[in-house]
Amino acid sequence: MSTFSPSRVLVLGCGGIGGIIAGHLLHRQATRADVVVHVVARNPELRRTLLDQGFVVRGLGNESTFRGEVLGSIPSSQVYDFVLLAMQPPDVEAAARQASAHLAPDGRIVCLQNGLCEDRVASTLGTPDRVLGGVVSFGGSSSAPGVYERTSAGGFVLGRPDGGLEPQLERLASLLDCVGPVMITENLNGVRWSKLAINSAISTLGTLAGVRLGALVSDRRARRFALEIFTECVVVARASNVRLEKVSGTLDVDWISLRRGDGRRVSPASRLAKEAIIAAVGLKYRRMRSSMLAALERGQVPPVDFLNGEIVTRALALGLSAPANEAAVDFVWRLYRHEAKPGFTTLHAAYDSFEATRTA
Repeated sequence: MSTFSPSRVLVLGCGGIGGIIAGHLLHRQATRADVVVHVVARNPELRRTLLDQGFVVRGLGNESTFRGEVLGSIPSSQVYDFVLLAMQPPDVEAAARQASAHLAPDGRIVCLQNGLCEDRVASTLGTPDRVLGGVVSFGGSSSAPGVYERTSAGGFVLGRPDGGLEPQLERLASLLDCVGPVMITENLNGVRWSKLAINSAISTLGTLAGVRLGALVSDRRARRFALEIFTECVVVARASNVRLEKVSGTLDVDWISLRRGDGRRVSPASRLAKEAIIAAVGLKYRRMRSSMLAALERGQVPPVDFLNGEIVTRALALGLSAPANEAAVDFVWRLYRHEAKPGFTTLHAAYDSFEATRTA
């Protein structure tokens, strides 16, 4: 006779995305017998708030409160089938290093950050075999401690960094379907790079402008800047032999990118068509707000080096250049150093700085 054993899940990080995931998993634990969830919030004030009021999740016409135990640290004697890393990218390697001691023999660490964090975590662990990637396709932010806003619908795309399949992917998918729809891909890198292009444009430019996505895409220079960032990311991805995938099954980053000879010589109709797609997608997800902007507002290190900075670093390694992304990185760090303030004035200055490199 076989004995049923629930999956043991550890959630590290209770920001916008992590809080939404943790809340739904705690609700699943309370209503079903297939999962045991431990949530860690290292900030004492946040932990007290979550214990007192629960995880308040708003958005998409609903508001729910999810309750459960919230810990201040990982229990020393516990092992887990899945460790979900939901903190900001600058903290991911340290968290993976600590969590690795708590993995079950067939346990997996799951990267939920934007960027290409699977490579960093695999390097930290010394092997890619225990790492899975989860590309998040819904938007989330935290408007106050313990209060989470789901700014768009969506779920996850799960995969292995090497593109293979394994039973643990199906097991994880069955757990996360309480948060949103889940897909499994054999081309995680293709999904990751497409999402990297989008985040490097939307999240970073939203940080520079200090606005939500709907307001961002209403600005013409913001749309043009986004196209240049997309293009550089696509060029680097192709040079890295990455086959790009559509994001959420609809947004084709490869098509949106500008082709050789574009820029000042592109036909107005072609550029306007691509700008129109950016505007349409931005208006659809107009309530989305940059998590990088939220990190800056909290005085935290912005994860721009894991987005635009990743494109710049990999471009240089390939003998390429990425001046639009370099300008974006430069101006985000200016915000962090309080040399500038979020606003369209700053975004326009960053775009003009990029343009100057093309005419120099």
